[in-house]
Amino acid sequence: MRAARFHEYGGAESLVIEQAPDPHPGLGEIRVRVAAASVNPIDWKLRAGTLHQLIPLELPAIPGRDAAGVVDEIGDGVQGVSIGDRVFGLGGVTGATAELVILSAWAHAPDTWNDEQAAGAGLASVTAMRGLNALGSLAGRTLLVEGAAGGVGGAAVEIAVAQGATVIGTASERNHEFLTSLGAVPTTYGPGLAGRLSALAPHGVDIALDTAASGSLDDLVAITGDPIRVATVADHAGGQRLGTHVVNAENDSTLLSAAAELGRQGRYTPRIEQTYPLERIADAHAHAERGRTRGKIVICI
Repeated sequence: MRAARFHEYGGAESLVIEQAPDPHPGLGEIRVRVAAASVNPIDWKLRAGTLHQLIPLELPAIPGRDAAGVVDEIGDGVQGVSIGDRVFGLGGVTGATAELVILSAWAHAPDTWNDEQAAGAGLASVTAMRGLNALGSLAGRTLLVEGAAGGVGGAAVEIAVAQGATVIGTASERNHEFLTSLGAVPTTYGPGLAGRLSALAPHGVDIALDTAASGSLDDLVAITGDPIRVATVADHAGGQRLGTHVVNAENDSTLLSAAAELGRQGRYTPRIEQTYPLERIADAHAHAERGRTRGKIVICI
């Protein structure tokens, strides 16, 4: 199969397109012929070697954790999916940016999403849902999403609105119209946030989800009044220091199916900032590393 790989840790230029061995599914896994795969922060951090001590890789490695495509091989013990089904989901921390990928968690992709949107839904929706679930029931509560224009933040906004929350989202001013389209009340991030929120939410902010790791956790705890009213999916050190909920993504087919159902209902649509062909994966990684994205970056295989 054709795949993007890196043979040593380094910059985006270390990525090459080459032939790699075809993978085969094990117990409880499926193989998917990939239509598209997304680029997540963990992808370029692993490639750069910044997570080497925490997650050492066997090189050469194929970047990418989530993808969408058509099932073409099924491992033992798998039920509820057939060859030819269109799915999206998650595999290991690497392996998705290739013609074939092994998934250990998946859901049927709704017809309302194209392949690029389905590819952008996996890690973003699972991360957003686990962060939101840590905060309890959302109905009738006011939620602040820090970093609301990114892939995870945007997913969190739409999913929380679908669950009955009033959502305020922080982002740069250029993304405020985008946040409004997602169903959030936009505001800027940074100093003075509490004052801006007092005007937008005169009855206060009930809960907050940090998706940005912008150093705002102390402010979010002060704004909500209690660290257990705050969850972070991005600032693990800060969250542990303050006693907030610290959430990691997990390969959870139940959450993926819930996201897909919201997609079928038209209540959650993964937002794509830009797509790249596989041959330009280095450009896609460089784009992701610059940050300030509005939605997901996706590689078309």
